[in-house]
Amino acid sequence: MKLGVVGLPNVGKSTLFNAITQAGAECANYPFCTIEPNVGVVAVPDERLDRLAALYDSKKVTPTVLEFVDIAGLVKGASHGEGLGNKFLSHIRETDAIVHVVRCFDDENITHVDGSIDPLRDIETIELELIFADMDSVQKRSAKSRTSAKGGDRKYVVEADFLDGVYAKLEQGVPVRMMDFTEDEQEIIDDMFLLTSKPVIYAANIGESDLGADDNRYVTAVKEYAAAHRSDVIVLCAKIEEDLAGMSEEDKAMFRDELGIEESGLDKLVGACYSLLGLISYLTAGEKETRAWTIRKGTKAPQAAGKIHSDFERGFIRAEVVDWQVLLECGSYALAKEKGKVRSEGKDYVVKDGDVILFRFNV
Repeated sequence: MKLGVVGLPNVGKSTLFNAITQAGAECANYPFCTIEPNVGVVAVPDERLDRLAALYDSKKVTPTVLEFVDIAGLVKGASHGEGLGNKFLSHIRETDAIVHVVRCFDDENITHVDGSIDPLRDIETIELELIFADMDSVQKRSAKSRTSAKGGDRKYVVEADFLDGVYAKLEQGVPVRMMDFTEDEQEIIDDMFLLTSKPVIYAANIGESDLGADDNRYVTAVKEYAAAHRSDVIVLCAKIEEDLAGMSEEDKAMFRDELGIEESGLDKLVGACYSLLGLISYLTAGEKETRAWTIRKGTKAPQAAGKIHSDFERGFIRAEVVDWQVLLECGSYALAKEKGKVRSEGKDYVVKDGDVILFRFNV
């Protein structure tokens, strides 16, 4: 899964990226410090893996990973080539979801590209640029459909009419993720990789002085906006996250206790991403390797098996399933089986988060 980290210049975007990935992206107090996107691959924290690996004495532990892309700062007019314009937009198109970092703190030492702090204005600046870019894409696709319709195929007329309706809503400032589609219409939308169709998580970046306090007025405004736009919000302090990133695990725990921080920024982001994208993880465990596999909620056993290898899906026979906590309580897979805790599931079984699965297949 690839997440694009976006935001106006000087909102703490690269600072947060550094903290999460420890990739050392350049940070500075001036616009367009990030010219090319920095990429960091991050292991998803999962205590279940370590506990299962200890049970099996696994030689290898493989967590699922997230790829974060720190995308260059955006300004008004990007859809028409201002700032880094089209380059910025093309990098967003390649991501599965957008993490939009929004400045929710006052600091006269850190300049703002618009000269004042207003998170809703900042959000709308970026949202409008994405909408403008989508309007261009939809218009081009509609024109292409109209040309194809001249051959007499009715489906192109239907597609062009549908796209004209999408364009009209975009023109009114409605992002694609706020629109409702039929199954056939959704296929057309998915094929276009429209920017405003992507799920958004707003990362409200607060100052150190706001830690432990109730939401400041900026955060409250962001939460209200997100609730009305089918999006999620996490609240964090990018500067503190960056400080924590360089500490040992012991020092991190002590520092978090002192500051009253229960979850790291990465944990919050992972939780929000999984929730927003409807993702879960199932587990495989053994002496050779204990591993997490990320799938969408509602995935059936054969398709989940296909994440490991296409042969597993093609030759699927059954899945032997046990909940990870039950397995730990039993002390071994053999004992769990003896106690009747291991279930044999067929092709219609919907995999659940935390299932430990052994797939049986034949090709």
